[in-house]
Amino acid sequence: MTLAEPKTAPFLATRALPLCVDLDGTLTYSDTLLEGIVSHPRDGRLARAILTLCLRGRAAFKHCIAAGAPFDAALLPYNQPLLDYLAKERDDGRYLVLATAANRAIAESVVNHLGLFDEVVASDETRNLKGPVKARALSARFGKHGFAYAGNDKCDLPVWEASGSALLVNVSTGVEKRARGLVPVEAAFAEYSSPSRALLRAMRPHQWVKNLLVFIPIFTAHAVSDLAAWYNALLMFAAFCATASSIYLFNDATDLAADRHHPRKRLRPFASGALPLGMGLSAACLLAIAGIGFAGASGTVPVILTYAVISTTYSLSLKEQPLVDVFMLAALYTIRLFGGGVSTGHELSLWLLAFSGFLFLGLALLKRVAELSSTRRSQDQLVVRRGYASSDMQVLQTFGCCASFASSLVLALFVQREATATQYASPGLLWGIVPLMLFWQCRLWLSTTRGYMHDDPIVYSARDWVSWIVAGSVLFILLLAYSIAL
Repeated sequence: MTLAEPKTAPFLATRALPLCVDLDGTLTYSDTLLEGIVSHPRDGRLARAILTLCLRGRAAFKHCIAAGAPFDAALLPYNQPLLDYLAKERDDGRYLVLATAANRAIAESVVNHLGLFDEVVASDETRNLKGPVKARALSARFGKHGFAYAGNDKCDLPVWEASGSALLVNVSTGVEKRARGLVPVEAAFAEYSSPSRALLRAMRPHQWVKNLLVFIPIFTAHAVSDLAAWYNALLMFAAFCATASSIYLFNDATDLAADRHHPRKRLRPFASGALPLGMGLSAACLLAIAGIGFAGASGTVPVILTYAVISTTYSLSLKEQPLVDVFMLAALYTIRLFGGGVSTGHELSLWLLAFSGFLFLGLALLKRVAELSSTRRSQDQLVVRRGYASSDMQVLQTFGCCASFASSLVLALFVQREATATQYASPGLLWGIVPLMLFWQCRLWLSTTRGYMHDDPIVYSARDWVSWIVAGSVLFILLLAYSIAL
């Protein structure tokens, strides 16, 4: 959204000034330095770059990051209203300069991609072009008050003070007030989106439905009346929710390039630029601390730390290893059950562990097949940050269907064992659960092959009315078997 100032005579005079435009937070919604850090190859070069920061300063650090991290200017989330404004100014003959604290290699890539700018003023290996340093550099190049400047942050105030006019881009109320007191404002650009709303979306609260698995041991142990177990399970649930959201944020931050290539994931808060990387990573740290706190209150810190290690390792590298990734996903589901058992004091039976292992392996494979089927890539091209090609889809479907049927077989054997259990008034009714569970899994596979599966299978099921009917039927059968003798 562009809020242009009235075109008074002094304002029109500023249109002759060269327009210098900041990159991070202004021309693009992202921070290219942070993006470079999180996408930097994990082969020791990042450690050397950090050492460079300590020994030689920020400018040399930026140079190291730009030299080592992959960067594609075409994938950046650009500020389209500002781009449209700049294109119009360029058509009217205005001289445009990209003036950024980012490293020159990054800035030149952006300039070459956009084809809008006439000149680049950027940081190099020895000079960090930020704040007063940028103000002095632009004043030396164009003369004090001899240029217009577009920026977004309080560190741009010295530059605005040295400029002849300002463009305010996504600035806070306080910064806007100070900037207007320093320099005439040529135009202001404001965004409708809220970073806090984007943060909540990036935390993926809809994924918390998976953490309801921590309550399963209460039911399988027939301990519904155990209030202490419910309290501890609730703490475990909160610990998994906070930790999972922290890892989702971390995962999305390290997966920017892959998400921006994806037709749907490119709209995620980090990938689209709606959520600043710095804000998201800070929230991830706070959520991780909260998760450990909840786990400490329920006596399950080792469980939540194990979950965090497995999930983080999965995000960093294991998700790229074929088959290893789906077994890790299955383990992340199962550890929720295990955490529920530890927190409530009701241990899981081997039957439940075997059933859940096959079930979750099938769901993990189903998720991968859904991802493969949604891509439009060539037969031999790997899906970005996944170790699979489109040609692998058939064998993964075979693996997944076999795992689904194996889970139903284990469930049938478990029901046979429970047929003699004294906890049920009519244990024979439990046999009705077996075809229902098999039907539910088969339907998920059919939905996937038809292209309906766009989410995690459990999240999909939470929104699927047929899955709700199956869940209600299973619960009804359990209650009937428990309470009514036939």
